[in-house]
Amino acid sequence: MKVINFYLISIIFLLNGLGFSCASSNYVKIEKISPELKPDRYNVAFLIMDGVYNTELTAPFDIFQHTIFRDSIKPMNTFLVANTLAPIKTFEGIRLLPDFNYLKDAIPKIDILVVPSAEGHLDKDLEDKAMLHWIKSVDKEAMFITSHCDGAFVLAKAGLFDHAVSTTFPSDVDVMRKMFPKLDIRENVLFVHDGKYISSAGGAKSFEASLYLCELLYGKAIAKRLAKGLVIDWNLSEVPHLIIK
Repeated sequence: MKVINFYLISIIFLLNGLGFSCASSNYVKIEKISPELKPDRYNVAFLIMDGVYNTELTAPFDIFQHTIFRDSIKPMNTFLVANTLAPIKTFEGIRLLPDFNYLKDAIPKIDILVVPSAEGHLDKDLEDKAMLHWIKSVDKEAMFITSHCDGAFVLAKAGLFDHAVSTTFPSDVDVMRKMFPKLDIRENVLFVHDGKYISSAGGAKSFEASLYLCELLYGKAIAKRLAKGLVIDWNLSEVPHLIIK
């Protein structure tokens, strides 16, 4: 009997060491921690999902988040939105925790929506009706909606580019034109601004489109200061771009 009890105790300790217990399982509960959204700021939401690309997310996030360090302007609250609060894994392997679940949470009014590129933006993500519906609802009140790289495909699928000129990742321009033959999709530019929509070629050039929006909101001097903080030599006149309206 003592031998049996010894083995039983050993098994219990082993299971506990592996993360099991009588009272709990190895399931990790995701606790929602609401971000601090200060008043009198622009609310900037970044739509993320598994397979989101690092650069198209972090480039605009860096630019917009750094507005809090500039005096005499209305800075930006930056936060991540997904269809879950569980960790999101970027294409390159970084794990991110969303701030809001757009399927369940009440999200404050979004002034600027950023749609970075993701691995599934040319196929499976375009079939996500809930996501497309949410984007359309944000579009009704947002001041600006921006896409980077293949994020343009999502906005096109949601119908946001039906009456706007856009661009996307250079090697995917023809793919987008074939998928959306009625749209006006430009190439040989790093970003296009038409109405409330700003679409960029993506990659490291996502910085340029984001700095352009800051110059639009805050002026050239502030945009240059934001760029300098990230060691970027910013001069809009040297960036191939297209402004429609």
